[in-house]
Amino acid sequence: MEEALRTLLLGLARNEAANGWMKRYGMRFGADRFVAGETVDEALIKVRMLEREKLYSTLDHLGESVDDGAEAAAARDHCMTALDKIAGAGLQTTLSVKLTQLGLDIEPAVCVENLHAILERARGHRNFIHVDMEGFRHCQATLDIVRDAAGQFGNVGAVLQAYLYRSAQDAVDLAQRGIPLRIVKGAYKESRDIAFPDKGDVDAQFVRLVEISLRAGNYTAIATHDENLINWARGFAYRNEIGRDRYEFQMLYGIRADLQHSLAREGYRVRVYVPYGTDWYAYFMRRLAERPANVGFVLRSLYP
Repeated sequence: MEEALRTLLLGLARNEAANGWMKRYGMRFGADRFVAGETVDEALIKVRMLEREKLYSTLDHLGESVDDGAEAAAARDHCMTALDKIAGAGLQTTLSVKLTQLGLDIEPAVCVENLHAILERARGHRNFIHVDMEGFRHCQATLDIVRDAAGQFGNVGAVLQAYLYRSAQDAVDLAQRGIPLRIVKGAYKESRDIAFPDKGDVDAQFVRLVEISLRAGNYTAIATHDENLINWARGFAYRNEIGRDRYEFQMLYGIRADLQHSLAREGYRVRVYVPYGTDWYAYFMRRLAERPANVGFVLRSLYP
């Protein structure tokens, strides 16, 4: 039953009619639990609150798969403005970007040009960019672009999804190049031909990816709310004398705030993934799909 609901929610995440219907009601459906606002200024208010609580953050302007060069340029300019505002506010948050939002589906060269402009602006502010991983069909192109950008700029990291079979070899390659890695389980619906269908296998691969990255001396973001994996990572780092300055835990805005604060109080670096923007629908549906029990929260917000 839960898997059927997850499949339904992921299908709805791609449904344009449902997207338009939901947006008419704004955040009324409980999206504000997971989305920090519709503008960068609203999101930065939440970022400042997190910093007061000793939590780091990374901003993500929601949206993907733009249709033309003007939209991609607008996304680029928005990211650059966000970097300026972060610096102007004296905040420590980084930025996460999606390459399809920068024009990857239009023309890879356009995407590369836009990403490089963002990286140049970020470097001027001594800031850092994580390039998010999207669906499998964009995986190879994304990693190729990140590898090239890391060689030219340095202030960029990659994301690997533990449910993909290929990710272990990608981790070896990227870690050897010294490219910072964010390890996630993966939130897209992929075929069993390319991705592990069972949670146990995904968890085992997650552990393997973190081990590969940390053993290589690579800076590693361990992005999970799974306390078993978090406790494993803490023990692994301790046993192998890996300093806390070599890794961080990352979690999503609105999910397990209690765990975020607990780890921060113990002296671990915790970074909260803070999404914002008007194009929040697909992101919101994926969060519901990851934990279908969250549907109950949405229903309670509608009918308290």
